[in-house]
Amino acid sequence: MTEPEQQPQQAGFIALIGEPNAGKSTLTNAMVGAKISIVTHKVQTTRARIRGVAMQDQAQLVFVDTPGLFRPRRRLDRAMVAAAWGGAADADIVVLMVEAHRGITEGVQSILDALPEHTNPKQKVALAINKIDRVQAEVLLKLTETLNEAFPFVSTFMISAERGHGVQVLKDWLAEQVPVGPWLYPEDQIADLPMRMIAAELTREKLTLRLHQELPYQLTVETDNWEERPDGSARVDQVIYVIRDGHKGIVLGNKGETIKAVSMAAREELTKLLERPVHLFLQVKVRPNWLEEAERYSEIGLDFKDGN
Repeated sequence: MTEPEQQPQQAGFIALIGEPNAGKSTLTNAMVGAKISIVTHKVQTTRARIRGVAMQDQAQLVFVDTPGLFRPRRRLDRAMVAAAWGGAADADIVVLMVEAHRGITEGVQSILDALPEHTNPKQKVALAINKIDRVQAEVLLKLTETLNEAFPFVSTFMISAERGHGVQVLKDWLAEQVPVGPWLYPEDQIADLPMRMIAAELTREKLTLRLHQELPYQLTVETDNWEERPDGSARVDQVIYVIRDGHKGIVLGNKGETIKAVSMAAREELTKLLERPVHLFLQVKVRPNWLEEAERYSEIGLDFKDGN
């Protein structure tokens, strides 16, 4: 008997683009089957181009979860937008995510206008209308028509990244479309960000969920030290940089309650992700100019020069 013919390996980069909060991080996590990208109800929380790696049959799908595209005001904003379009330019497939209930906002329109400039004819550009459970079928149909008139998408998908509707259909399609070629990462790897950076992002997520107004955008978290212990656990030391003394007090909270709660939530999530005990230690430091320091940008995977 002859051996069944082995399917050739396939691999490719898929850039998820869209406005802040369009569901890109939720979709990345759903595709990968693990939480590697932070998800909050606040916009602009993804700063780095997180690469999540998912397997589908013989295809390896490398997701570039880009920062949301919006009109930048500060250096950090400009660096994030440059990273997002950079992720799209480098990808084999680009998927534009649009929220069904918000439709074609000013932000979506500006992305549609910029797509021809930032993509090339070799790339496949698909449309994923997300949060479909929030609108009626006729609204969805009209939105699909209007978006496809605005740009020649190769395919359109109706999904709910949060509930999982349509996610597998999109994943199957992506697996068919990526180029034939060797896998880019080991089969069991789920992200190409160093674990230190994912750990810092998880802590920043917990801070973002607990703090209000502008403060989350004015702080950053870095993993200062990572020590593997003989008993199989890990000791992780992180620094939270804020720009004002007053912010330090807010992050610490009354009698240190806020920082304790953040530390506990981040530790639990890290323990789950690493599947072993984690001892997490957080420090808060005031660094008035961190938003203008090149080193801070490289720590979160952005290019300082892109913020000019």
